[in-house]
Amino acid sequence: MLKPGDIAPGFEIPNAELEMIQLEDLRNKHNLVLYFYPKDDTPGCTLEALEFSDMSGQFEKLDTLIFGVSRDSCYTHGNFRDKHGLTIHLLADIDGVLCKAYDVWREKEAHGEKKMGILRSTFIIDKQGIIQHTFYDIKPKGHAKQVLELVKKMV
Repeated sequence: MLKPGDIAPGFEIPNAELEMIQLEDLRNKHNLVLYFYPKDDTPGCTLEALEFSDMSGQFEKLDTLIFGVSRDSCYTHGNFRDKHGLTIHLLADIDGVLCKAYDVWREKEAHGEKKMGILRSTFIIDKQGIIQHTFYDIKPKGHAKQVLELVKKMV
């Protein structure tokens, strides 16, 4: 598991517009909220994305970008963003490399059946690329507000 003080694993991954986003390009420019969620357009994931989108202006004032990551495709991300009017960045980790690097690809059990999936998790990363806060297995409701309060204290 990653913990505060660890160097954030680097990445180069496409967003909903098929543009490649690299952690290295953001270093020394922005703080990041990197949150991992299981699937586009499901109830909990939509709630979380909407809450982060509603607060995106407050995060921007703190020079902080928000990136939601799932294993959905860029096309699916675009539809999810457009359907709900999301203002956050969505990254497509189709092959799961980023999920593995951040240790959120886990075995989960639902209805007595075990399968691999994304453990809903969030990482707050400072401008130097150091993880300041980690959250594993979070509940979506109210999480964006909790993250915003921590970012406020950080800057």
